[in-house]
Formats: sequence, C-alpha cells, structure tokens
Amino acid sequence: MGKKMKAIIVGGSIAGVSCAHSLTLAGWDVLVLEKSSEPPARSPTGAGLGLDPQARTIIKSWLPRPHLLDESTLPLSIDQNQATDSEKKVTRVLTRDEGFDFRAAYWSDIHSLLFDALPETMFLWGHKFLSFTLSQDETTVKVKSLVMETQETVEIQGDLLVAADGCLSSIRKTFLPNLKLRYSGYCAWRGVFDFSGDENSEIVAGIKREYPDLGRCLYFDLARDTHTVFYELINKKLNWIWYVNQPEPELKSNSVTLKVSQEMINKMHQEADTIWIPELARLMKETKEPFLNVIYDSDPLERIFWGNVVLVGDAAHPTTPHGVRSTNMSVLDAEVLGKCLENCGRENLRLGLEEYQRIRLPVVSEQVLYARRLGRIKQGLDRDGIGLEQKHMPFFSGAPLV
Repeated sequence: MGKKMKAIIVGGSIAGVSCAHSLTLAGWDVLVLEKSSEPPARSPTGAGLGLDPQARTIIKSWLPRPHLLDESTLPLSIDQNQATDSEKKVTRVLTRDEGFDFRAAYWSDIHSLLFDALPETMFLWGHKFLSFTLSQDETTVKVKSLVMETQETVEIQGDLLVAADGCLSSIRKTFLPNLKLRYSGYCAWRGVFDFSGDENSEIVAGIKREYPDLGRCLYFDLARDTHTVFYELINKKLNWIWYVNQPEPELKSNSVTLKVSQEMINKMHQEADTIWIPELARLMKETKEPFLNVIYDSDPLERIFWGNVVLVGDAAHPTTPHGVRSTNMSVLDAEVLGKCLENCGRENLRLGLEEYQRIRLPVVSEQVLYARRLGRIKQGLDRDGIGLEQKHMPFFSGAPLV
C-alpha cells in the first residue's frame, strides 16, 4: 500500500469538515487549517440551514451515531410561498408543496456533529492560510500559514490542497485573479428568535396562529420587491431571513457579514412594520442581535481544479441562498471528491480530480444560475416566470455521485 497520501484542507467550516470525512474514508491523511482559534460555538452568524435527503444520507454515512442527525433537526415537509398585502396586512397562499422532505438545522449543530466524529489532532485551529507553492511536477504542495497566537510562520507539505475557504476564497484568487463576485442587488437581514421558556407568550401565540405549520414548513412571504424566509429550528428557535434591495455596501473585512449599528437595526424595524404582517414584524423587532449578510454569487467557473489544488463548497460555486443549496452542495462536493480519489487510486490523482470536476461542475453550475433567477424573481428584479417552488431546482431529487 505504501505511505498514505496527505491532503491539506484550508477552511474548517462545513465544507472543510465534510472533506475531512470523505478523504479519511478514501484512505488519505488529512490536516485541516482554520484561522478561527477554536471550533465554532453556537454563533448567530451560523443561523439556520436546510438539508435535502441526499445530503442527509451522506452525512449519516460519516457519523458513528447516524441517528443524531435526525435528533438535531426538525422536518421541513412543506414548501409554501405566500403573498403579503402590505396595506391590508394579510397573506394568501400562492403555492404549497407537501412533498418537500428537507430538514431544518442550526449551522453549528451540523458542524459539531461532523467535527466531533473526527480526531481533534486533524485540526490546526488559529492557523491563518498565507500562501502555497506547487512543486514543478505538480505532485506536492507546500502551504504556509501564520500561527495567530505566536505570529510564527509554519510550512506544511502535502499531496493535495483542498480550498474550502469560502466564497471569498484566496486560493481561488491565485488561479482566477480577475474573477469578481456578482452582487445580487440585495442584502439579507437574518435573525434567530429564541422562545424557549416563553412558549405561551403573546408573540409566540400570534406567530403560531399566522404560521400554523411551523415545525414542518418552510415559509416564503413575498411582498412588493422583497421577501422573507421563515422556519422553526430545534430547541424552540425561529429562524428568519429578510431580503432587502439596496446598493452594494462596502465590505470592510474578508467576510460577507456586515457590522450593523443600532441605527440600521431601528430602520429595519420601522420598515418591517410598514411591509409585513404585525406578527412577523414584531418577531423581527424582538429578535436579539440581528445581522446583515451581503448576498453574492458568481457566474459558473470553467474549472474547479488546477494541478493538485481543488476547490470545494462556496469557493467552487458561490451561490445565493434561494435554492437552499449551499450546505447541500458542499456535502455532495466532499462525497464525490472522496469517492473519485478512492476509485482512481493514489497513482492517478489528476484523473480523480478530473472526474470530480466532470461530475460536479455541470450540477452546481445549473443550481447556482437557477437560485439566482429565483432570487431575482422573488425580489421583483426579474419578471420572467419560473416556478416559485423549490422542487423545480435542477437535480432537486438527487445529483449524480460517482
């Protein structure tokens, strides 16, 4: 068998941790570099996500106790779009699909499940990626990182570099220096309302009256040139997202999450009162620490690997959130990459990467463009009709694996 091949994964988010699982199962040694000083606790910027059946099956195959995934999530069996009349403050159902079969999860719960099932020694926390160099024959890669605590620079050598460093990927920029992300035309206010210990309050009673299928339904409220997403998370939490058309803000750091002032929050609260039904507006106003994401995507890339450097997750296909795809795509990227490298063997790394690109690139390209169109229609930026329901997403019922 010889010595194991070594993969260096840059980025310890869900895409990176998923690749750690799939590559370990494929017989690789894995090291994950992450600039955060420790594994993420339940952070408000993680918020909620939806998992489709295919991604859930894959995640369960990685977990020693697969039942924990269902125990950490709530069903989303209904996908409902409804129109809001902002003057009369009433809603009416536009579409309702009762065969949706997603599950709602807290980002940090899924990350913890995946992370806890791996050896701690696989992770180097507090290591900020600086640069990499490929050997002349493209068989090895050297990665330089900065140890945040000591400010020393370390160099690590491996056989494969996996870029799981997000939509603003610095590794992708090395190969595509002129690639600019496309600003969608809108940002998203996000919040998680915690009603544990307060289940019988007036605000919760009002919300449950207006949204009777909470706990199993993914609600989309559409008003004029704007829309919200609303669903329940485990442990008595309600996750909401409100997309607001506005000029592109200036990003002050390498993050698409903006720092918000109390003035910005107050303005958002006033607009919520004007647009949404009183129960939803009140929930937004009562939510602690709402935050604002700038929404970007990218035109599909022509390739997602160079030599022995490969892109996964948002680094490979920055997408808008409207197809509930980002985490699902990351999980499938990881699974396909692991299986392709395992099937092609250590002597055929390039062949494995070509196969990964051949399988994933057409799928993610279609999904990114569909999510873009869906977002533009729901925000009133496009009028040409496609179905509002999630089931019209390309490869909705399953994407090719190997």
